[in-house]
Amino acid sequence: MHRAGLLVAATALAPALLLSTPAFAGPSAAPATATTATVSSGTPVDEMTEDELRAAITAILEAEASGRSVTEAATRALDGTVDDMRTFLKTGHPAGQADDDRFALFVILGKAQKNGDTELVQEIGGLLDRMDAEEIHAWLATYRAA
Repeated sequence: MHRAGLLVAATALAPALLLSTPAFAGPSAAPATATTATVSSGTPVDEMTEDELRAAITAILEAEASGRSVTEAATRALDGTVDDMRTFLKTGHPAGQADDDRFALFVILGKAQKNGDTELVQEIGGLLDRMDAEEIHAWLATYRAA
């Protein structure tokens, strides 16, 4: 009964917590600057043409790990100006990915609580306490690969 209550509470609070917390709370979450922001091609975002920007954003949209926040932000960027696309690649994508990753953690947490997996619940609790976007993303990549 107690576990069911926790699951219901976690499920009900997840959207509110995800939408009300800053996208990056940890020290590693400094947004990329114009001189350091690059995409997988290695081209600095500020030097990319409009076609290169669109291709980079489209590649992000096609990635398996793109969740709702990333998808919505990318779609808005593609519908906007070249500056909107650059802003998305510099700050919007990392912020959206952090939101999507936290949501994924809450989903996994709910399943772990339901299954009585206390070790996984504690591990996720630690990740949420530290709220380090890079650590959470790396943990999810390892979790999904297992």
